[in-house]
Amino acid sequence: MIIDCHGHYTTVPKTLHAWRQAQLAGEKPNAAGPAISDDELRESIEGGQLRQQRERNADMTIFSPIAGQMGHHLGDLETSIAWSRVCNDIIARVCDMFPDNFVGVCQLPQSPGASTEACADELKRCVEELGFIGCNLNPDASGGHWTVPPLTDPSYYPIYEAMAALDVPAMIHVSGSCAPGVHHTGAHYINGDTTTFMQLIQNDLFADFPQLRLIIPHGGGAVPYHWGRYRGLALDMGRDELEDGLLKNVYFDTCVYHQPGIDLLTHVIPAKNVLFGSEMIGAVKGIDPRTGFNFDDTKRYVDNAAFLSDADRAQIFEGNARRVFPHLNEKLRARGL
Repeated sequence: MIIDCHGHYTTVPKTLHAWRQAQLAGEKPNAAGPAISDDELRESIEGGQLRQQRERNADMTIFSPIAGQMGHHLGDLETSIAWSRVCNDIIARVCDMFPDNFVGVCQLPQSPGASTEACADELKRCVEELGFIGCNLNPDASGGHWTVPPLTDPSYYPIYEAMAALDVPAMIHVSGSCAPGVHHTGAHYINGDTTTFMQLIQNDLFADFPQLRLIIPHGGGAVPYHWGRYRGLALDMGRDELEDGLLKNVYFDTCVYHQPGIDLLTHVIPAKNVLFGSEMIGAVKGIDPRTGFNFDDTKRYVDNAAFLSDADRAQIFEGNARRVFPHLNEKLRARGL
């Protein structure tokens, strides 16, 4: 089975974007969200993510709202709560329509300087009422200014306490960048991944939450490429070897869009810490003229990775997702899978 841990609803009907624009303009749109029919949702999925999922011989996508549109720096906490609920409810509708192909992960209503209790409440609603299996957690709710505390700060503990109680992981994912010199997908996303890993090295978050599971996307940003730097910094700080410390709780996905990158990732990072992901119809949508295949068709890179055994590939494609997302495993086992 091929489980893609990293999918966003980037093909959502445009009426959702119009609702958001009205909200940010102070027009008070319908709190239930825009009027999007089942047919509109079905068309957007069947012509987008579902079509590519089938073309690439994948089976299931762990699906969440558009990361770049979370916009936690826009408006206030109440704005973020309303926007998150609308986005999460739409994801739930898609997952109900296509239960064999998509399972939900929620957006959290973060807001710079605000309590994260509302995030814990929304996570609980999404897991217990909507059947979601995890959440996306933004390490920079300030939108590229990095004026918020690190993810290891106690201000995030309500989220971690809820994650622990619900037994769900978080994918660490920034949103858009409002810094004019920092491109959102080409720089801010990779900066967020790399910065998060360094924050985790510097502090003892997992001493307080030993069962916490965090996925750092986009192959971990600069981390695998500079593994010696981070390993050395950790040892200089008196930390454990990374394999004996952080890798008990931290995972990476395969949203790396060329073969040498996947080869490096899977050579440096143990297979048990890598989850298959593509972020298809996301950051890089085009076709590589050198190969004739989409850049984000990451399955073929894993298939051809030089350092992987068949057992490693089975972990990356399926086993690790079922272990990191235990509620997903429950859903699959209930279907006899």
